[in-house]
Amino acid sequence: MKPLALLLALASLAWPLRAYAQTPAADPTVEVDFNNPELSPPYWTLTIHPDGSAHFRSQRGAPLPDARQSDTPDIDRDLHLSAPFAARVFEAARSHKLFNLECESKLKVAFQGWKKLSYTGPEGHGSCTFNYAKDKEIQAVSDSLLGVSATIVEGARLLKLEQHDRLGLYNEMEMFTSGVADGRFEQMSAIREILQQLAADEALMERVRRRARGLLAQADAENQK
Repeated sequence: MKPLALLLALASLAWPLRAYAQTPAADPTVEVDFNNPELSPPYWTLTIHPDGSAHFRSQRGAPLPDARQSDTPDIDRDLHLSAPFAARVFEAARSHKLFNLECESKLKVAFQGWKKLSYTGPEGHGSCTFNYAKDKEIQAVSDSLLGVSATIVEGARLLKLEQHDRLGLYNEMEMFTSGVADGRFEQMSAIREILQQLAADEALMERVRRRARGLLAQADAENQK
């Protein structure tokens, strides 16, 4: 083979390797999978990226005695969490071996649902599953993620009531804002578009729209924390 032809052949072989080496690392993600057949939804997954972009998917199970919970629709949607919240979740993963450790507490605690926290990124990957975590920070992060899922599910209920039961929407908003105040619901950023829709709907009672505006203000404040 002539020298020039040999060089061209070697260059063609090297190009795919060079292109592969220059491919940026995959975007890190933290994912939480939840499973509790006694709740609605009984199964859900929340995937979070460092910038706060996220995706939530839930699946309804068998009907429950609580008609309100059984009325929860399936959810499969993109959303956005506040940057400080996302940073807290990723810091917890990196300070706890990317969740590659034993999480379950040995304490006798009532069943609250299985939570699986998973991290995937350029540093590696790991996961742990628990009902109640022995590490206080992991348990605190888990509680916050459950609060986020509750907010997302509640947002779906609010949309359904807006379409089918506008009088019932008032009572639901009262319950929701009370739950936000006592910490049961977290991250209004996750349902910003839904709150904006409620705040702009002139067919709704002004008290409902006022509540929605207040929660929107809280969503704005979340990014400042």
